[in-house]
Amino acid sequence: MKFHFSKEQLSDFRANIRREWMMANGIGGYSGGSVTGAQNRTHQGYLIASLHPPVERFLVFSKTSERFRQDGILYDLETSQHAGEVIGQTVVSAADVPDAYKTEGAAAVAYDFPTRRPVYREGNRYLEGFTFDGTVCFSYRAGALSFQKRIAAVRGENAAAVAYEFTNDGEEAEFTVTPFMNFREHSTSGTREQLSFTAEALGHGFTLVPQSRPDLVVYLGFSAGKLVERSEKYDEDLQLQTEVDNETPGLDCHFTPYDIVFSIPAHSTMKFSLLCRVETSKEAAVVPVTPESAFLAVDERKRALDALLLQAGYTDPFAQTLTLAADQFLARRESTGLMTVLAGFPWFTDWGRDTMIAFSGLVLSTKRFAEAREILATFAEYLHHGMVPNMFPDDGQEPLYNTADASLWYFYAVHQYLSYDKSEEALSFIRAKIYPALKQIIDAYRNGTDFSIYMDDDGLIHAGSGVDQVTWMDVRVGSWVVTPRHGKPVEINALWYNALSVMERLAERFGEESEGYRRLAGQVKESFTGKFWNEKDRCLYDVIDGDKKDASIRPNQIFAVSLPFTMLSEEQEKAVVDLVKEKLYAGCGLRSLSKEHPDYHPVYCGSLPKRDAAYHQGTAWGYLLGGFLTAYLKVYGHGSASIQQALDFLEPVKQHLSEGCIGSVSEIFDGEEPHTCRGCYAQAWSVGEILRCYAEDIRPYL
Repeated sequence: MKFHFSKEQLSDFRANIRREWMMANGIGGYSGGSVTGAQNRTHQGYLIASLHPPVERFLVFSKTSERFRQDGILYDLETSQHAGEVIGQTVVSAADVPDAYKTEGAAAVAYDFPTRRPVYREGNRYLEGFTFDGTVCFSYRAGALSFQKRIAAVRGENAAAVAYEFTNDGEEAEFTVTPFMNFREHSTSGTREQLSFTAEALGHGFTLVPQSRPDLVVYLGFSAGKLVERSEKYDEDLQLQTEVDNETPGLDCHFTPYDIVFSIPAHSTMKFSLLCRVETSKEAAVVPVTPESAFLAVDERKRALDALLLQAGYTDPFAQTLTLAADQFLARRESTGLMTVLAGFPWFTDWGRDTMIAFSGLVLSTKRFAEAREILATFAEYLHHGMVPNMFPDDGQEPLYNTADASLWYFYAVHQYLSYDKSEEALSFIRAKIYPALKQIIDAYRNGTDFSIYMDDDGLIHAGSGVDQVTWMDVRVGSWVVTPRHGKPVEINALWYNALSVMERLAERFGEESEGYRRLAGQVKESFTGKFWNEKDRCLYDVIDGDKKDASIRPNQIFAVSLPFTMLSEEQEKAVVDLVKEKLYAGCGLRSLSKEHPDYHPVYCGSLPKRDAAYHQGTAWGYLLGGFLTAYLKVYGHGSASIQQALDFLEPVKQHLSEGCIGSVSEIFDGEEPHTCRGCYAQAWSVGEILRCYAEDIRPYL
């Protein structure tokens, strides 16, 4: 699995500023940037450390810039976008803000700031190529000097390595590396006033102790040369284009206290290493750095990724790429010592709903059964009122439980786990650790639990009221509920039937009473098929609430076909799939609302109010493609024509793998062509569901 971009491709700064790379370190931290070497969002840097894994993520080491002098010529390889002269004003006025925002105070979202012309430093013109293979390699050539700069996030540590390998075909070159340092929460931008450190120069490195966190030490060590104190200690007005697109000032600042200067002898080759790490003491942080140190870190990361590919057993590039993408989302949670799933990079933490949906692709399709058990155990441990957590906040606070579907997707994950791992160990684990939690969930939903979640007299599940948003279409700002789906949502009840069917079979396997689950499932099926079928449109209503039935064409109905246990007739299932294909398929995902609806918003960009209005109102979601393809092949069979059609559906995803975050799949896409990728640049359930459906429903029939 390797993605390569040529000199010709990389020469266009503007076309490549949004093409990104990232590497996760397995404890919540990550490295990231653009293929040109410039930065375009706050969530980029060579080391974003997780100070309380997998949360409290802070940018500490932003990047390096390079320049060198040879034969009297200075070559500056810095690639960046800075803010220049003021050319206008960006205004988000109270008139542009939905009324519900104003209940929180219009001043919170009504603002204006100067629009400033971008100023580009295009060191990317010296780039000969960029390669991503799970690590990053920038290849440069200027004058008689060529070099490769490799970057790797160190797995299991808050550390990053930068490895330089030089070939000098000319006279001696004096080479300068400037490390750009920082210490800020990764979703914010910084100012000069906020960057306050106690800096100490060492023999081959320096330490920084952030004034805001004196219990931490940031160390940057290098293998050769000397430190030279800089007169300009701050790089100000860095302009981040993605943040500008979101109608914010998009400005950032970095701390640049030192240059590292060394010579590359004439007609020679040379290796040079940088290593940055965050620790709680100077003794732990400061480690010797040799010329090979960073190369060893790069090689170790590659070996670990090769082992994952060997374990998964795939030989085709598409499955291999998604296997490595899946690994990015797995992280060890410090509070439990167990594996969890980060819902998306760069900003999401571990969400229950996303975890259970992504679970099959991330850890089952990749044969990581030990991690699968840890993930299931983590969420069982945090069960509360019969509900698994909706999310673990980034600030380390107690979990939130405002979700009706995460607990029901948990049954799906358990069923999938047992279908992949058929060992006695797997069955014993489920019976001892998970089955009691499943019984608690069923009881809670039958008797009623938080957020107006309860079983009605017809056996169907009611969820949500007031301003609570408890389905995956959950945007709410203040009192503005963008997609109020209170009542009986279609996918919640499809999941409820699936959960009851799973419990019936588990109870039978464990020698317990199963008849109650079977009878209730029968009641649910009768009520569901009688109340949710929309004969006029030949599909399912999205939500029913008493006599009110929401006939909006949304993708939630696809799960009533794709889940392991379903209720519709074959004719009805085919009708649902055909309608979803016609109205909602949009390249890399399914639209969240059909084009014909008056509330259709196909483009997700601009200020937060504009984005919130589009998030579930026309934006296409990558994860939905998995359920759609499973449903499509269920109703059309796995013959050669159907399999070819499924591959055609996946073709935009294959192209996307080299267009957004290299080697991964984004959270969302615009509903209209060219279906620009948006939101999280790498999303767990997008990757997981596409890998799952490819591995289960397509690959075996090729």
